[in-house]
Amino acid sequence: MSEIEPLLQSRDEEAASEQATRSSVAKTKTARVASVDVFRGLCVFLMMLVDYAGSIFPVIAHVPWNGVHLADFVMPFFLFVAGVSVAIAYKKVSDRVEATGKVLLRALELFFLGVFLQGGYFHGASSLTYGVDVAKIRSLGILQRIAIGYVVAALCEIWLPCERWRGGSFLRNFTWQWCTILLLSVIYLGLLYGLYVPDWEVRVVPSDSSLVTANNGYVHRECNISSHGEVPQTSPSWCHAPFDPEGILSSLTASVACIIGLQYGHFLVQLQHHKERLWNWCMISVSLMGLGLLLAFLGIPLNKSLYTISYLMVTSASAGITFCILYILVDVYSWRRLTCVLEWIGKHALSIFILVTSNIIVIVVQGFYIKAPENNIIHWIISRFVHK
Repeated sequence: MSEIEPLLQSRDEEAASEQATRSSVAKTKTARVASVDVFRGLCVFLMMLVDYAGSIFPVIAHVPWNGVHLADFVMPFFLFVAGVSVAIAYKKVSDRVEATGKVLLRALELFFLGVFLQGGYFHGASSLTYGVDVAKIRSLGILQRIAIGYVVAALCEIWLPCERWRGGSFLRNFTWQWCTILLLSVIYLGLLYGLYVPDWEVRVVPSDSSLVTANNGYVHRECNISSHGEVPQTSPSWCHAPFDPEGILSSLTASVACIIGLQYGHFLVQLQHHKERLWNWCMISVSLMGLGLLLAFLGIPLNKSLYTISYLMVTSASAGITFCILYILVDVYSWRRLTCVLEWIGKHALSIFILVTSNIIVIVVQGFYIKAPENNIIHWIISRFVHK
């Protein structure tokens, strides 16, 4: 890429390279940051891996309640890269109203696409039927959560005042965005631990349980979103009321994850040198990881269904570390052959997501069989590994 300089250049070489970069950027459109596409492609690949192999290898499937497995990093990684993309897309906004309209339209597209794909309309790869009772449709899900995080991060970037790296510290330049992170976190903690739930009783229950699940489900049901739903299979045995793991309350911290990704994107846009970018990214990642593990040690568990603060910090830090590694491989040393497939997937992430989530790929593959419909590769994999 034209805007990338070697990681180990001297300061004089960096200055000369920066002058050349500025002149070339003035003449040509800014090139795509390949590591962002690769990271997005990695998210889609991990999603397919845990969706189709999670039942075969439980060690990579979602943790039933507290803790994290590989599958529990997929959603935070999607939110992280969405935030990074916002910083790149809206680094220069000439018309805030027009930009806001585009953001809202894009968010609505993602939201309603998510309702269509994950609201119950499709009945799975084993059934060719479709359709859903609109009174029982699932209104929140993965794409919907990404849409919420995206619109929050984008509106912060467009409307909140900030300095464009004029020699000030990072926190001072984007003070209002960090205040938004703090505000959303405080609201989340206040509702999670301080909200009174009328039909909840204090009883002696297992050590991994608490009132937070009751509050999470209560907020969701009061908004008439999941009162018709079922109790999630991964919920603890003492939870008897329906709640959505992609619900309203946990969407607050999910939005924070997107804003954290936005901060990483600021370093990518505002800084010109690899070492400066990587240093700041590593500092944030290490700080978040340390704070997240400390909170987990103090009693706030790593929990995806509730999207706890500790889970938010640990997964955001993991996303930041992963992004640093990909940035070094792809944009610094240009090892593109190793990641070309992931880069292609990242450039077509939404299309592939639709094909995977709707099970179109699986349905097409299992349509090819030998002599009898049940003699297809999908049925063989399920009978050989899942139901062995």
